[in-house]
Amino acid sequence: MTCAACVRRVEKKLGKLAGVTASVNLATGLARVSHPAGVAPESLVAAVEQAGYQAALPVSEDDEEFAAPDGEAAEFRRERERLTVTALLAVPVLVLSMVPALQFRDWQWLCFVLAAPVAVWSAWPFHVRALRGLRHSAATMDTLVSLGTVASFTWSAYALFLGGAGGPGMRMSFSLLPSASDGGAHLYLEAAVSVPLFVLTGRFLEGRARRGTGAALRSLAELAAKKVTVRDELGERSIPIERLRVGQTFVVRPGERVATDGRVTRGTSAVDLSLVTGESEPVEVGPGSALVGGAVNAGGLLLVAATAVGADTRLARITRLVTEAQAGKARAQRLADAVAGVFVPVVLALAVTVLGFWLGAGADPQVALTACVAVLVVACPCALGLATPTALMAATGRGAQLGVLVRGPQTLEALQQVDTVVLDKTGTLTTGHMTVARVTALPGALGQETVVRLAGAVEQGSEHPIGQAVTAYARRTGDAGPLPDVTDFAAVPGHGVSGRADGRMIEVGAPDGRLPDELATALTAAEAAAHTPVLVRVDGRAEALIAVGDVLRPGSYRAVDRL
Repeated sequence: MTCAACVRRVEKKLGKLAGVTASVNLATGLARVSHPAGVAPESLVAAVEQAGYQAALPVSEDDEEFAAPDGEAAEFRRERERLTVTALLAVPVLVLSMVPALQFRDWQWLCFVLAAPVAVWSAWPFHVRALRGLRHSAATMDTLVSLGTVASFTWSAYALFLGGAGGPGMRMSFSLLPSASDGGAHLYLEAAVSVPLFVLTGRFLEGRARRGTGAALRSLAELAAKKVTVRDELGERSIPIERLRVGQTFVVRPGERVATDGRVTRGTSAVDLSLVTGESEPVEVGPGSALVGGAVNAGGLLLVAATAVGADTRLARITRLVTEAQAGKARAQRLADAVAGVFVPVVLALAVTVLGFWLGAGADPQVALTACVAVLVVACPCALGLATPTALMAATGRGAQLGVLVRGPQTLEALQQVDTVVLDKTGTLTTGHMTVARVTALPGALGQETVVRLAGAVEQGSEHPIGQAVTAYARRTGDAGPLPDVTDFAAVPGHGVSGRADGRMIEVGAPDGRLPDELATALTAAEAAAHTPVLVRVDGRAEALIAVGDVLRPGSYRAVDRL
């Protein structure tokens, strides 16, 4: 499918089947069909093929929503190669035809040689689809592109070989309103190459946007595990995620993603749930806590009983919601589809009428053909069918990557009536990643830089995001080289880590007990700023308090101000 008229034809053909309703999306190439049990899916495919298009049933829902078939990638590469060759051939023709100062002796024959492959090979997909539509008594935007290209090139060939335009001294000036008043034959090779060039460019950009959005959805799907380690009376074994059943117990080790939705049966840990909540700070979980598939275990070993698998998981529902939003149609798109049903026939009738009018008025055939071709070329509004669905698809896909889920086009259209916007802080106004906001060290002790490096060294062995934030900050602090080696490392979920570095016993964890006045004041300030306080003890003595939290995005203030 290449235009809104194609969408209209497929929907009408499917709608002729008893009890069938269909919504076809041009940008995604998918049809959402509701049909009674008496209508077999094969009948739906046959109906689409009768309309002159190819169709296939998705092997599975995953294939429909996330797959990037090799055929699609190969088609994209072919389109890119076709566009590249077309541009290399078309640009010299456009320049020579529009700049008289560059027109050397017999320049028009060089342009003809360059334009011939564009009019035939580059525009071949348009010619094929136009003929296919003709066999099914239908006209599409490809019909206009094909007719405009063929008419321009055919007339130019006639003018070169029989109309006197092939002479050595032939010159042609560029004008927005071509005429034959000078008595010389006029060439339209620039039109023959520009129409395929511009349409191929538009469709290449549309294809790139579609592939980018598919990649966004696949990145969501890839958060789901492919393998899972189950534990039962036979011990532990790794199985494909498709074989996991509700009620089975599986193992989630530190650093692993939770394979599917479930409930913790044994173990305690800190879990990164930012996939669903947007909160960068891990959540402490234990027996009875609910987990979401795709979350990251940042602490200890967990045993989890599966509560949902496959298409019933929350991650699958999120990706399905995004896909359904992309398949929906905005009001502008519905209007474009309705107009496209009659647009092409009207344009063809208008072009024939214009040709007949000028010939009937006694005008030169060249003037009449110029006006006719102008109508065909100008009336190739591929954006009529592509602009809205492509913009919608790109926006919802990018939004999904950023954690913004859209229920459908109607939701986006309703935004113009919104007068109040409520924003979540974490992950929206802030970066969603833990960073060190402030370090307070006791004066006259080891010093801030030394304490931070010791704490960062111990936290290297931790999978916890707070520990990773401290380690990253320590590596950026000072220029003393690599962090010290750590021995006797130990991690206690929910409390912190400890280890020995540079001959000292280092403990990094939640503040407890009485603190020196400087650190007590820093603790109060950290809690007031909604930061997570981390206390560093060296050989049992409190040395520093590190405030860890989310930081404001660089553009948040400007975005809120513009709202």
